[in-house]
Amino acid sequence: ACLVKAMSRELWTVKELVLDNCRSTEGKIKGLTDEFEELEFLSTINVGLTSIANLPKLNKLKKLELSDNRISGGLEVLAEKCPNLTHLNLSGNKIKDLSTIEPLKKLENLKSLDLFNCEVTNLNDYRENVFKLLPQVTYLDGYDRDNKEASDSDAEGYVEGLDDDEDEDGGCQREPRAVGAHLE
Repeated sequence: ACLVKAMSRELWTVKELVLDNCRSTEGKIKGLTDEFEELEFLSTINVGLTSIANLPKLNKLKKLELSDNRISGGLEVLAEKCPNLTHLNLSGNKIKDLSTIEPLKKLENLKSLDLFNCEVTNLNDYRENVFKLLPQVTYLDGYDRDNKEASDSDAEGYVEGLDDDEDEDGGCQREPRAVGAHLE
């Protein structure tokens, strides 16, 4: 299990949580609760997730990084649990067809979606069909409808006011760190 230790903040004050490369033996997030009510950025890159079904209600979450996992469906949970998402990165997952991303229609604030290195990107007219399916999306895989690259601030979608400096040892965690979140 990967445990994120407390540094000085209560769970409800944590705005950013990075669990990158913390391996999940069961393919799901465990220990992340709706006590993280101020969470605006969550990153679980390369942790072996197969499901996001037990994601807690995170009303303030704006950016969710789920790249390099094994997620193949179940995205309907995002509209219910993270209704204010603006940026979603699903690159490098097992998303094969447009029907898998159809539930993202309910994410009215979604502006940026990344599906790079997913099988769905090999479909004919992939970009055109995704923009048609999800008209609220401005950037797909870092480019707009006219194939203009997003500016760094648009593409990255960092939440304003959050410190995105890495630890001195090059670790994956950003301040503030949280108690009790781990992957199993």
